[in-house]
Formats: sequence, C-alpha cells, structure tokens
Amino acid sequence: MATTHRRSHRLPSSGAARPNFQHTDATQTGYVQGPLKWAIALTASLGAILEVIDTSIVNVALTDIQATLGATVSEVGWVVTGYAIANVVLIPLSAWLGDVFGKKTYFVFSMAGFTLASVLCGFAVNLPMLVMARILQGLFGGGLLAKAQAILFETFPPAEQGLAQAVFGVGVIAGPAIGPTLGGCLTDTLGWRWIFFINLPIGVIAVAMALFFLPKDTATGSKRQQTVDWLGIGLLVIAVSSLQAFLEEGEQDDWFNSKLITMLAIAGAIGLILFIWRELSTRAPAVDLRVLRHRSLAAGSLYSGILGMGLYGALFAVPLFAQGVLRFTATQTGWLLAPGALASAIVMVLLGKLSTKIDARILIGMGAIGTSFVMFQLAQITPQTGTNDLFLPLIWRGATTVLMFLPLSLATLGSLPKQDISAGSGFYNLTRQLGGSIGIAILTTLLAQREAFHKANLLTRLTPYDAITNERLDALTGAFQQGGADPTTAHQQALMSLEQLVNTQAAVLSYADCFRFVGVVFLCSLPLLLFLGKGGAGAKAPVAH
Repeated sequence: MATTHRRSHRLPSSGAARPNFQHTDATQTGYVQGPLKWAIALTASLGAILEVIDTSIVNVALTDIQATLGATVSEVGWVVTGYAIANVVLIPLSAWLGDVFGKKTYFVFSMAGFTLASVLCGFAVNLPMLVMARILQGLFGGGLLAKAQAILFETFPPAEQGLAQAVFGVGVIAGPAIGPTLGGCLTDTLGWRWIFFINLPIGVIAVAMALFFLPKDTATGSKRQQTVDWLGIGLLVIAVSSLQAFLEEGEQDDWFNSKLITMLAIAGAIGLILFIWRELSTRAPAVDLRVLRHRSLAAGSLYSGILGMGLYGALFAVPLFAQGVLRFTATQTGWLLAPGALASAIVMVLLGKLSTKIDARILIGMGAIGTSFVMFQLAQITPQTGTNDLFLPLIWRGATTVLMFLPLSLATLGSLPKQDISAGSGFYNLTRQLGGSIGIAILTTLLAQREAFHKANLLTRLTPYDAITNERLDALTGAFQQGGADPTTAHQQALMSLEQLVNTQAAVLSYADCFRFVGVVFLCSLPLLLFLGKGGAGAKAPVAH
C-alpha cells in the first residue's frame, strides 16, 4: 500500500473525549502515550487484518462458488481479480481522502463500507453480483490498509515505530495463514457464503473500537488542498480493467478472432499510453511516474510485478488443483495451505533484524532460486499426489517467498531521496498488486490452453489400433461386468472411465506446466538484481501486503 506522510498528530487538549488511561509526556508531545496507544494499534491492525484475510479466504471456496453460481474457472477468477483491481485503483486516492475527510472519519467509513460489502457478497445470487460486491470490498479495503499504517505512524514516536510496525506486520502476515483455514472450515460446515458473513460481527466490533479509541480528527487547516487527478484515475481504471478482461476472456473467445477481445486490447493499450502521458504532464499526478528515474525503483517495481504474478498466481492455482484434481474438501485445502502461511510469518519475524544487515540482493536471489526449486518440485505432481507430497514444498514456498518481500522493499526504496519515498512506495505497491492480478489471469488462461493441448495429445494415442488402449479398455469392461453390468453397459462405462482418466491426466499436466512456468519466470528475473540497491542498515520500507 502507498506509504503515507509521517506527521505528528497532536491530540487536542480539550473537546475530544478520551479514555482515562491516556496520558501525555512532555518529552514526546504530539504522540499518544500510555495504554491507549496499544488500543489504537489493535484497532488499526484489526481493520487491516480483516482486509488481508479476505484476500486469501476466498481461494479455498472458489470451487464451491463456481459450482453454486455456474461459472467457469476463468469466470470465477474475477472474484479474486476484481477485488485486487479495486485495491489498485484506490491506492492513489487513499492519501487524499484521508487528508480531506480526516483519517479517523475515513477509516471508520472504510471499515463500515467493507463490512456492508461483505454482507452483499454473502447474499450474491449470481456471479456478476458477487464480483461487483467484491469490487466494493476491494475499494473499501484498500483504504483500511493505507489508513491503518498512517494511524500507527502518527500514534507512536519514532523510537517505538519499529515495535509498532513489527506488531502490525505480524498481524498482516498472519492473515494469509488464517484465511485459507478459516475459509475451508466455514465453506464445509456452513457454506461459502459464511466466509463473507463472518466479517459482520468482527466489522461491527472494529467500527466501535475505532469510534471509541481513535483520536478525533483535528479541525485545523492542515487538510491538504490538492486537486485529484480524476483523469489519471479514470485512464488507470480503463487500462487495468480492459487488460484484465482481455486476459480473462481471451482464451474463451478465441483471442483476436473476437471483436470484443480486439476492442479490449485496443482500449487497454490506448488507456495505458494516455495514462502514462497524463501522469508525466500533470503537476499533481495520481501516480508519480517521474520517480522511475531512479534505477533501483524502476528495477524493483518491475521485479515487484513479477513477484506478484508468480506468487499470487501460484497461490490461486494450488487450491484449484487440490480441489479440482485431488478432490480435497475446502477444509482439507485450507489446512494444506496453513503451514506454508505460518512459515511465512515466522520467517518474516526472524528476517526483521537480518534484512538491514545483509545485502538485500543476496536475500532476494536466495528467495528467487528457492522458490523456483519449490515450483519445479510442485511440477512433479501426479494424479496420486497427496497431502504428504505437497506438505514440505508448500512450507518451503512460504519460507522462501518471504526472503523476497521485505528485502525487495529495502533494495527498491532504501536508496531513494526522502522526498521521493512516498511516490516511489506508491508505485512499488501498485506494480505488485497489478502483477498479482495479471498473474492470476495469465495462469488461468495458461491452464485452459495447456489442458486442451494435453487432452488432444493423449486422445491421439487412444485408437482402436493401439494394443495398450485395447488392453486397458478390456480390463475396465471386465471389472464393470464383475460388478453386475451387462456387456453393453460395461463397455460404455469403461469408455467413460477411460475418458475421465484422460481428463484427469490432462489437468495434472496443465497444472504442472503452470508451476514450471512460475519457476522459470523467477529464474529469468535474477538479472534484475544487478539494478537494485543494497538495502542497507537503517533502511525503512512499508510492511508488505
């Protein structure tokens, strides 16, 4: 999320109701003191954790959502990508909205809107309604993350910022561990709609805590009088949404043989070109592209996009493989993903001190190579693959990917001049979110293409003249006859069983291709490390989403 300005928030001496356990310290005027600051930290973190959990909680329920709403794999992907796109669009606006309406007001509004959007998701009767509700969730959720961190910056003095951000970071990183497990249990016991309804009581508590604990917005003239780059935001929406629609629907509509897909490609290209022109020509751009003059930021942002493509895309593919091919329940899939997410949280805590003492490029390179190795391991899947085969690779995946997240932030932003940190951080986070959305779309398209390819290839070998095929068909027919079927019915059942075997094998091969593709992408990205900064001691970077 975009980094916010670190300004002292001076609590008014009168007029704002505050709990009795707050006190001020003359040596640290302007910052909240006493137990109240930890109540504020808990409130801000709770809102951010809710947003992060909803990023991953949906993954284990996609198969159930697909079956209930009658959607294809590429269509149900919009439940995830729509949410991510909305987050991306909100990033440039969140700082301005917080300044104009006040951080407390905007945080409460975002929390309440996120809760109501969650209820709408639960009541969705078709896929378009669910996608629209998820987009609303993403718009409100983007404000939660941005404002939560801004609130912490203004609540804690510089000497305590490290501890505050560590607590916030552990909470945010624990979200992916909680999301799949909670989502799986809710989906199997109460149904997928409860992964959204569960936000209602938590959201109400978070809103109440925010109203009670967060300091009142000051009515001074400190609000930033700055015009919003609505044209730039509009062009960004056109470019991103057109690109996503092109990637999601291209395979299904035969790419450029479809007029709609062709128009989407043209709209995306023109929107992107005009967006770049607008941001480079206006005085107050939504996304300051001028900061790309810094080599470390340009290379780091590109790497951030690749990182988002590989990690979020692979995280999207694993639950689909577990449920669609291995026939795991949503709960089983959640427990399958939980250890890897917990490994990420543990390594993040351990890495917190080391990341400023070791060259960030070394850590990123180790993470990229380690992740590639894990992806090549996952590419060895078969129809007989089980939990034991996936357990260690997914744990190693969780551990190795953390070696890239925090060090990449340090290497990308650590060498920037102070005046460019805010704009650079915003662009850096924007590319990671965009990379994740594009990665999911690319992998769903690749899955469909490779599955069709492998199925066609396997079917060419199943001919009446192939001895192995005839032997397998005779064996299956005999087995069904022993089960009580007549010869004609047994033969038809044998043919259907053989077709199912072909479909399963084609799906397994296509998922293996996707994992292998992600591994190759990370290996090919290693030369970008030469353009990154070293990070270095004392470098500060925003908590990774």
